[in-house]
Amino acid sequence: MSPLGIVTLKHGREKSLLQRHPWVFSGAVAHADGNPGGLVDVRDQRGQFLARGYYNPRSQIVVRALCWDEGEIIDSEWWYNRLAEAVRARGALLAGPHVVSCRLVHAESDGLPGLIVDRYVDDRDGSVYLVLQALTLGIETVKQQIVDLLVDLLRPRGIVERSDVDVRQKEGLPDSVGMLWGDPPPTPLVISEYERLYPVDVFTGHKTGFYLDQRDSRSWLQSLQLRDCEVLNAFSYTGAFGACLPYASRIVHIDSSHSALELARQTMALNSLQSVEVEYVCADVFQQLRAYRQAGRTFDVIILDPPKFASHAAQIERAARGYKDINLLAFQLLRPGGLLVTFSCSGRIEPDLFQKIVFGASLDAGRQAQIVAWLGQPADHPVLLSFPEGRYLKGLACRVCDF
Repeated sequence: MSPLGIVTLKHGREKSLLQRHPWVFSGAVAHADGNPGGLVDVRDQRGQFLARGYYNPRSQIVVRALCWDEGEIIDSEWWYNRLAEAVRARGALLAGPHVVSCRLVHAESDGLPGLIVDRYVDDRDGSVYLVLQALTLGIETVKQQIVDLLVDLLRPRGIVERSDVDVRQKEGLPDSVGMLWGDPPPTPLVISEYERLYPVDVFTGHKTGFYLDQRDSRSWLQSLQLRDCEVLNAFSYTGAFGACLPYASRIVHIDSSHSALELARQTMALNSLQSVEVEYVCADVFQQLRAYRQAGRTFDVIILDPPKFASHAAQIERAARGYKDINLLAFQLLRPGGLLVTFSCSGRIEPDLFQKIVFGASLDAGRQAQIVAWLGQPADHPVLLSFPEGRYLKGLACRVCDF
């Protein structure tokens, strides 16, 4: 008899666990006996051990598996070793000269379902701050233990919590934002990446304060060294993509948030881009792009990095329409030979579907386009082969053709 709770699956519902997918959905469960947030063993109808994980009867995902070895003991040492392995996996990235801030723990893809840990280094004094997201009840239950282990492992100056995401509501948890340990970081922090400086507000900014997952895309865009071009940076947030285009003649940042645009102003100032004409537009992007179309305004480069349009399967069709609309407008606003850099961060929108949506937008706009780059999340946001849901960010760089 296991000292832990037991979740027994319905007949024939063990395939995903046998393939080491970490989620057990409520519909697969025949019987469950466990403490919410506590550890359980998952067994098949014959009583055979399948996996061990933490349990939440209030969630659609009732178990998130942590290990598949019945002899494995999940204690403080286990958590320390799993955290240390995630940090070691980022060693090569952090050993280079261009990246000092990155994601250290990427939830399921690092074998730590429900846990996000991002590392930010203040460029002004080298202080290291961690930002933690506890997305699930199981992680919430051991959150203080994880904080203590991170302090021991990484010796940061401070650890901030940003557990204010929608998934916590599905877990029956309230939002939680504030200091977990140590000194609070300055507001904003200033981080460096590929010789660019970015202001980060870890307390109120999107995600944990910055889109660390767009690092490779920013680097790619920066490498093009595009000159004398007019750029439209839509859903611009803090203007990070604009800072990668120092030779542009004009950059238009559009965002619906005044505070984000204020950070965008700081981004441009930090990178000494005074020679670039910059326009900051606080507006709904869809409406503003329609206004530009009506006015006959065009651009050489358009960047679309919208927020998530689909969180679950029921929203896919509506999200696809949204992506189609915004990309159609972009194709209509691009000059011949222009470049569209477009993204979806909706995990429910598969890469093939996103490409078809962008193709449909180009067709309706009467524009022919070439894909010149496939873009996505960087190495510190890995995708576990047994958990393809970890691939949420996908991007296409498309050049409008003259033929």
